Amino acid sequence: MKALIQRVSEASVTVDSEVTGAINQGLLVLLGVEKDDDEHRLEKLLQKILKYRIFSDDNGKMNLSLQDINGGLLVVSQFTLVADTGKGLRPSFTRGASPELGKQLYLDFVTRARELHDQVETGVFGADMKVSLLNDGPVTFWLEA
Repeated sequence: MKALIQRVSEASVTVDSEVTGAINQGLLVLLGVEKDDDEHRLEKLLQKILKYRIFSDDNGKMNLSLQDINGGLLVVSQFTLVADTGKGLRPSFTRGASPELGKQLYLDFVTRARELHDQVETGVFGADMKVSLLNDGPVTFWLEA
């Protein structure tokens, strides 16, 4: 399971001209699910995201987590994160989860996130989404579990 996380001042997802999720200060999480992923990896990655210290403290140091600042969490499914780009000029998605497994683990991730955090918004799995964000920093990290 892979996540590209971006510290944002604001972010939103639109599907068919309708906003499906929006946050102010917090994290935009682009989530990719691989075929070998399971609930254990899901939990490990989610805990890391919620506790990853990338928000500034009073001294300007990245020392606070999403939970510390009670920021928003916007989770967007992004199967292209699991692409193999090592050969040729076209990505391969052989490592990606099946649509059924990908959707189930994405929904489980969101459900578990909502159990642990107050502000969780989402995109729509498998939809053509338009993601808008104001990256704060910019601060972007690649996390894996």
